Amino acid sequence: MTGKPPLAHTIHKNCTHLGWDRAIEPVRVARSGDRLLFECKDAAGGHFDASSTADDIGSLNPDAANPVTGPVFVEGAEPGDALKIRIDTLHPSGFGWTAILPGFGLLADQFGEPALKLWDYDVSGNRPAVFSDIAKVPLRPFIGTVGLAPAASGRHSVIPPRRVGGNMDIRDISAGTTLYLPVEVEGALLSIGDTHAAQGDGEVCGTAIESAMDVEVTVEVVKGAALKTPYFETGGPVSRHIDAKGFLATTGIGPDLMAAARDSVSAMIDLLTKTTGMSANDAYMLCSVCGDLRISEIVDAPNWVVSFYFPKLVLG
Repeated sequence: MTGKPPLAHTIHKNCTHLGWDRAIEPVRVARSGDRLLFECKDAAGGHFDASSTADDIGSLNPDAANPVTGPVFVEGAEPGDALKIRIDTLHPSGFGWTAILPGFGLLADQFGEPALKLWDYDVSGNRPAVFSDIAKVPLRPFIGTVGLAPAASGRHSVIPPRRVGGNMDIRDISAGTTLYLPVEVEGALLSIGDTHAAQGDGEVCGTAIESAMDVEVTVEVVKGAALKTPYFETGGPVSRHIDAKGFLATTGIGPDLMAAARDSVSAMIDLLTKTTGMSANDAYMLCSVCGDLRISEIVDAPNWVVSFYFPKLVLG
């Protein structure tokens, strides 16, 4: 016995949409307290498979990126409330991809050519995913995009995150976490997608281990919460899967946080290529799926410090 209520609804993967719009008809109606199963596609909507190569990146349709499953109308949810979303279980598919997409990512000006890494990983998460003979990445499945419809009319891109959630790409929105989102429209209109098998904080190359998976969540309406922004609470430690052997850390220092972030990642790519012999493309993608950007100091004007932490256990 798990103590969980039975599933009230399954929202199938054919019920997806692109962009947030309060006018999209809900595909299911749920009650506060219901447990729901969302079948989520990866960020490319299934464009890649086990036979794909970097040449297939050129045929990606950017307007079809990040399909989300839903929306679900939650009875009783009204503007000014919050939707409490408990992430119960994630069921990974075992296949994923990471890519350098020209024109996208923190270092897009330095990496102009497409690159693609395909992953075949253990769905139990008990074994790390093999990146190469040099590196293996511990898995931590999570939801990249989870959001509600905004009050503003019209279609809004799914790519940037918003006050009502969306494409936040927060690694810790995983099993055991409870997320609270501000409700702006009647019924909230919840959608979920862009699931990942692993990612570093920052997702620096623009992609994680992008992977389709099914997600079980329990929803609850919190009346009158009046949230300004999303917030979440985790069920326990968040980085034990990568902490065991310590970290390599590089820094960027200067008056601009974005420039400092770029400098810290560039320095880590240089360090990895010099010490391991891996290519710059591989180092960039590996940094995206397991390395963490952190603001180390933001008070000693005029210069701030951004550090990039790379887990040493990935390299054995």
